[in-house]
Amino acid sequence: MQRLKSLIESQAFEQAIVTLIIVNAVSLGLETSPAVMDRAGGLIVLIDRLILSVFVVELLAKFAVYRTAFFKSPWRIFDLIVVGIALIPSAGAFSVLRALRILRVLRLVSVVPSLRRVIGGLLNALPGMGSILLLLGLFFYVFSVMATKLFGASFPEWFGSIPASAYSLFQVMTLESWSMGIVRPVMEVYPWAWAFFIPFILCTTFTVLNLFIGVVVSAMQKEHDDQAASDRATLHDDQAALLAEIGKLRAEIRALAAERNSQ
Repeated sequence: MQRLKSLIESQAFEQAIVTLIIVNAVSLGLETSPAVMDRAGGLIVLIDRLILSVFVVELLAKFAVYRTAFFKSPWRIFDLIVVGIALIPSAGAFSVLRALRILRVLRLVSVVPSLRRVIGGLLNALPGMGSILLLLGLFFYVFSVMATKLFGASFPEWFGSIPASAYSLFQVMTLESWSMGIVRPVMEVYPWAWAFFIPFILCTTFTVLNLFIGVVVSAMQKEHDDQAASDRATLHDDQAALLAEIGKLRAEIRALAAERNSQ
């Protein structure tokens, strides 16, 4: 069992799994091409099934090694869910799950350490992002009510209701055709409309969204600092163990030298 644990935790094994995930991603992409499936459909399906079998064996090996501790790692649970979805029969009522097989590519997140750190940073940013989402929601509600009252009569398709106004303002916030598509037509009827849209863009696009970036960057930096601190602690422990071994070796050498001199 110790040999099996050493195998599944080895770097070579992880690199092999990463290679299989990439190959599987390519094969799943090729399945969307009718021309390719007509020429080599049988081979592509065979490759997909073989790789899925390897993933199942990998999970079984990890379960045999870690037992109940298998479920203590969120990344192993994530792998179990992704592979489990691929094992559900893609026929009948479950045919929609066939498209979800591409989720196996997301296993790269759980295998590659750098991607795991990125996801960890994003998860750490969620509390701060929640507060910013609440602030953004308040801005959207206030401006949506104002836009409905101001422009709803002349532009019911864009601002006829609060949901329609919110969607139109979301387009404005993303700066996607906001000027020629929405604002300038509105200004032809309401020349002062710029006094409404420019403060909205300043409050959302240039302020709130930049707060999102700041929170994410801060969380990523904290994740990096925590990882660096962990690496330094591990290095310090290894150095302490090495110095202890050197001290024992010196003591043994002095003991041997003293014994030789006494003779």
